[in-house]
Amino acid sequence: MMPPLINDFQNVILSATGASRFEVVGVIEDLWSGYGKILRVRLFDAPDRTVVVKHVRLPTADKHPRGWNSDHSRQRKIKSYQIEAEFYRHWSGRCGEGCRTPRYLGSAREEGETLLVLEDLDAAGFSVRRTNVNKSELEACLKWLADFHATFMGEAPEGLWPVGSYWHLGTRRDEWEALDDRPLKQAAAEIDLLLTQACYQTLVHGDAKLANFCFSDDGSRVAALDFQYVGGGCGMKDVAYFIGSCLDEANCETQANVLLDYYFSALREALQRHHPEVDAVAVETEWRMLFPIAWTDFHRFLKGWSPGHWKINGYSERLAREVVAGLGQAAPPCNSPGH
Repeated sequence: MMPPLINDFQNVILSATGASRFEVVGVIEDLWSGYGKILRVRLFDAPDRTVVVKHVRLPTADKHPRGWNSDHSRQRKIKSYQIEAEFYRHWSGRCGEGCRTPRYLGSAREEGETLLVLEDLDAAGFSVRRTNVNKSELEACLKWLADFHATFMGEAPEGLWPVGSYWHLGTRRDEWEALDDRPLKQAAAEIDLLLTQACYQTLVHGDAKLANFCFSDDGSRVAALDFQYVGGGCGMKDVAYFIGSCLDEANCETQANVLLDYYFSALREALQRHHPEVDAVAVETEWRMLFPIAWTDFHRFLKGWSPGHWKINGYSERLAREVVAGLGQAAPPCNSPGH
């Protein structure tokens, strides 16, 4: 059933698109835990034939699929939609073709509801979704991440999450409490510190899984969406999370380092275009050290959130054990100004 759009929201859509009228033609997907829907809207007498409308309606009671229904969880989700709108309003215009995002058209909030009007990426040539990817498609996503990280290198995340990603320790205390892996639990704070106080910080997408990338027909170009958890951080958080969302245990063993090499090649090139004053060698040196730490940080969250999850595999367990064992040898957090 199509959700009703309150009158002021209808006016927002018309004003944002220049259309004389519109009609909702389909539900693209339901939002997580019953928080609304993403709709495709057909426009009449407007430059664009269709737009995408993200319509957030807070449920009277959360129905989290894994039972995480605390007030803290609810407040985090509510804030995430506000931050996503902030990103599209004030930051996404700086994303060029190298880190393509939907064009922002308009937004509004009223009576516990939020509306976000965006370009339809399907109509813009990014209509393909993937549940598995080949080498060139993996590289296209990593190149997008490299360009995004280079674009915002050194930026303070004003209006966004101070710490990007939905799994970091500060926002996931319940899952930390539930974690049975004692060595990993004891190491969690130090792992978090290494990431949050890294010398080189940028904006991270915060949920850079395969499902949030849209591909061109030939798979050579990608655009990304779903910026609810965008904020400050080390770029390795996105890269480790993305690779882990695409590869099974065996492929992690054989391909993770090769893909990491590709990402850094793309990052060096993107930094030269966007921030030639930044020492790309220094960024790579630090972030390579932080890659297994970022992987372990997500692994820590996952083991507390869903201990039976398919991503908890031998590769991740081995990497986490190595990280925990070597924490005393890790480089100290960077407190140098200017990064």
